[in-house]
Amino acid sequence: MAIMITDECINCGACEPECPNTAIYEAGVEWEFAGETHGEDDAAPSGATGFYSEDHFYIVPDKCTECVGFHDEPQCAAVCPVDACVPDPDHVESKEELEAKKEHLDEIGR
Repeated sequence: MAIMITDECINCGACEPECPNTAIYEAGVEWEFAGETHGEDDAAPSGATGFYSEDHFYIVPDKCTECVGFHDEPQCAAVCPVDACVPDPDHVESKEELEAKKEHLDEIGR
């Protein structure tokens, strides 16, 4: 499953540089997917909505692989000082699905 950032986020920014998929964005910043820029009202290619935040860092679920293929654990969760990076129950994926997502992101560019 993808990781999400909860309202407990203190906007420290520790998570963003740790993400190998560039899936984490600062509050209010437009997000990118496959070279295209998207905003608050845009759905992810999978149709996912509700992940964008004006208040705290956020994760684009279509870009999050829980660091599968890069690390043994999600790096955002490992560095978060307030444990605000947690599994997203709305985006449950198997390890195989996360591996396939990583391969897809490798092909299209993050």
